[in-house]
Amino acid sequence: MAHSKPSTVLLIEADNSLRRIIALGLRQRGMHVVEATDISSLHTEQADLLVLDIDSGIYTNWALIEAVHAHPGVSRLPLIVLAWEHTAHISQHQRSALTPLTYMAKPFDARTLQDTIEQLLRVHGVSVPQGEEALLATYAAQTSPSIWPLITAAGLLLAFAGMLLHIAVTVIGLLIIVVALMLWTLESKSEQQAQIMFRSVY
Repeated sequence: MAHSKPSTVLLIEADNSLRRIIALGLRQRGMHVVEATDISSLHTEQADLLVLDIDSGIYTNWALIEAVHAHPGVSRLPLIVLAWEHTAHISQHQRSALTPLTYMAKPFDARTLQDTIEQLLRVHGVSVPQGEEALLATYAAQTSPSIWPLITAAGLLLAFAGMLLHIAVTVIGLLIIVVALMLWTLESKSEQQAQIMFRSVY
């Protein structure tokens, strides 16, 4: 089955953990994600959409939106802005943006962000992989057939069989010991009783 080229999302997020979570969710939906910590570290390349977090700690850097609009490689991309609060700055930039600017308040649901990205990509005529096709495309790009899982399973089976065999041998040995002790004890008692009876007769 032929797969269309995955859509490319530029993600500018200073927080490493949040950036990894967002990127992982988008990749699982079959998208190609280019990660950057700030606008200066962003390499210009063909992309379909930009996600920009304008918060740095407790401060909001509104100049980042202007820097994106001034950047020749990304100024015309659909833009999703992540910020703690919606203010007049956002409304002003929404009116002046060359392309649609979508605001998403923090904290946000990762699935809502993913759905919003897919919706914007569709509006701008970018193909978005759907459901199983996206998942298969991701697996095909990130995984290759390997014999090691099969070898690992065989090793576990052998180890388990060995432990069972070892336990069985141990149990049989213990049973022999118990039976031998019981018979030994009974034999000793029988001899003592025979000697007592012999003495009583003579």
